[in-house]
Order: sequence, then structure tokens, then C-alpha cells
Amino acid sequence: MSRSRDYDVPNARAGIAGAALLAVLIIALDWVQGAGVQFVGLLVGPPFLAAAFAPYRQVLGVGALCTALSVGWGFVEEDGASKTQLVRVAAVLCATALAAVVGSVRDRTDRRVAALTRLADVAQQAVLRPIAPQVGNLNIAVRYVSASAEADIGGDLYEALDTPYGVRLIIGDVRGKGLDAVRLASTVLGSYRHVAHERADLRAIVADLDRAVARSVGYEDFVTAAVVEERGGTLTVLNCGHPSPILLRRGEVIPLDPPSPAPPLGFLPVARPRVERLEPGDRLLLYTDGLAEARRDGEFFPLKERAWQILGHGTVQDGLTSLTNALTDWVREILDDDIALVLVEYQGTAPAAPRATPAWEWDEALDN
Repeated sequence: MSRSRDYDVPNARAGIAGAALLAVLIIALDWVQGAGVQFVGLLVGPPFLAAAFAPYRQVLGVGALCTALSVGWGFVEEDGASKTQLVRVAAVLCATALAAVVGSVRDRTDRRVAALTRLADVAQQAVLRPIAPQVGNLNIAVRYVSASAEADIGGDLYEALDTPYGVRLIIGDVRGKGLDAVRLASTVLGSYRHVAHERADLRAIVADLDRAVARSVGYEDFVTAAVVEERGGTLTVLNCGHPSPILLRRGEVIPLDPPSPAPPLGFLPVARPRVERLEPGDRLLLYTDGLAEARRDGEFFPLKERAWQILGHGTVQDGLTSLTNALTDWVREILDDDIALVLVEYQGTAPAAPRATPAWEWDEALDN
């Protein structure tokens, strides 16, 4: 398999074109100024400009152009070779060699960053499995917004499962970053995917997750989480130190604050449930604190004031796209923390299927 190019080809071409244009402009400026001031010595600069954008082969090409211009202009200006001209040409050659080394190092670094980015993306996808657009009675859209342009990896987590006890969702945020955070997020999700199908009570799920976190971390590590269940149109939320979900209903924005605060997973949380009766068309936004703490010039993103305008129209996928765009515009595309977003819409309880009459009931009816 051939090795792919990981550098930015359009930027590389633009850098080469700019460096070549700079070399020509230097000669033109020297010609305009005449014999009084000499700018031809500035031809050592274009190879370094090319090295900032392109791999070493293209840098050598720019260096060859600068060397040719230096030699040619020396013959035009001085009517033959001179010691000054030789010094200038030697300087351009040395600058080209040094710039080629810089370009080679930068190219290798870019390739390593690209490989790490791909690895981080694979690790993130292994932890955060794709969620179907409809789970039970809920339409669901999810989005992970990374604060890092180089590596889309962090400790935010989410999951949605159709269980015998209704649709159950979790959203959480691991303290810390990097592979340790991803490892703990994987532990929490692995435990949740098992116990969500086994435990009838959400409080038992929280207790299991708390034990899983306590076994995996130190005293200062924890996971904030909100566990949500939709069963027959009844919404139950258990919040363990996590930002409160937001319920959107007929133009209203209702924060689902817990009846009493509870600590995060890892600190023995005893969470009291928040219970709401859902109506068809209700939407619920689950998010991590990267959204709550996003700010511009010290001012936080006005989520509650703009939630209905952004999230209350179109599909749930459209809503998250609008929220992501509004958020990046607000922070000028500079985020301090990763953000996990889950937007669900309640479709209403499906009507029960007609019950088939057992044979023994038909026999009793005929006897009567």
C-alpha cells in the first residue's frame, strides 16, 4: 500500500506559488532600485517560506529557482562572475539546504499528527457507538464537538438503549482528558450497556455505575452523569452532578433540575428522581458542561434563552446542527472543552395491537 500524503495540498501549492512570486518580486525590486541598493541577498527567504507549507522536494525546487535568479541577476548586474556574486549564491544554496531540512521535519511531524488523529478517531468511535435515529418512542440525534482540531478524543460519553424497562439514556463527562479519560468512559459505558438491561430501578443502575467508577479511578477522579428513562410516556431523570437536561415543550424551555443535588459517580451518589409526563412532540436536550461553560468575552452562551429558537424546529438532526453552528459562532470557533450533545423527541406511545382471542375463550362462548 502506498503511503498517502497527509499535508494540506492546496496550502502547499499556495505556499510554493507565494515563495516563487516573492523571489521574482525581490529581483524586480532590485532592478527598480538600481545600483544604489541591492535586494538580491533576500533570495535566502523564499525557501524558508516554502518550508512552512510544502515538503522538502518542493522546497528544493524553490531553492533552485532562487539560485538561478541569483546567478542570472549577478551576470546582468555585474557583467560576469564576481566574489560577491559567489557569496550570494553560496548563501542561497545554504539557505535552501537548511529550509529543506526544516520542511522535511515539518512534513514528518504533520504525518505523525495525522496518524494520531486517525487513531484518536478510531478510539472515540470504539467507545461511542453509533446510535440509531429512532429508539423506541424517541427520535434521537447525537453530536460530539471536539475542542481540539488535531484529535477528536475526550471523556464525554453517551448511549441510548431500548430495554425491557423502556428507553434508557445516559450522558456523562469524565474528569480529565486523553487516553485515561477515554478508558474510564469506556468502563462506564460498558457497565451501563449491561446493567441497563438487567436493573428495573434506575437507582440500582446508578449504584452499579458508581461501583464501576470507584474500582477504576483514584480519589480525585469522578464522572458526572445523568441517567434518563422513558417508559410509557413517563420521563425519569437521575442526575449525579451533571448539567440538568432541558425539556422543550410548546415554546417553553424547562430545565429539569434534580429535587436535590447529588455528587458525581465515584462519590457514592444518592440521587432523587425528577419525573415528568411527556407529551408528543416534546424534545429533551442532554449535554455536557462544555456547552454550559462556552463563553465569549466572559459571557456564557445563552442556551436557555435561545434553546427553543434553535432546537424547536425541523428534525432533531437539524436542531443539533443549528445548535452547533450557533455555538461555534458564539465562541468564534475556539472551544475550551469537548461537548457531547443528545437531542431526543418523544413521538408518543404507539397504540396497543388488538389482542388475539385465545382458543379456550372461543370454546367457552360456544358452550354458552
